[in-house]
Amino acid sequence: MAYKDCVAENWGKGFITHDDSSKFQISGFPGNVWQIPANNQDANLWVNKVAGSFKTKAEAQAIVDVEVTAAQAAWDALPDAQKQEPLGRPRPTAIVLE
Repeated sequence: MAYKDCVAENWGKGFITHDDSSKFQISGFPGNVWQIPANNQDANLWVNKVAGSFKTKAEAQAIVDVEVTAAQAAWDALPDAQKQEPLGRPRPTAIVLE
């Protein structure tokens, strides 16, 4: 399936409604990057509703990369005791958009 990428600030409740999610699949990524089906009118209307802006795949990937790199740097700066599972979280890994 082909996807389109957009950036929109998630304001919380009501950002993605039950009605929205019943009409199309949406995936969220770091940096407020959202991926929607490429040829779906309802998905395009949702982007307008949330005041989103479409991005090229390269632009969206760059935004995600910056956020993941920042999260990795923050994790790397933690004391070793906080990195150990089960108390700690694993180091954030790279994300490649489809």
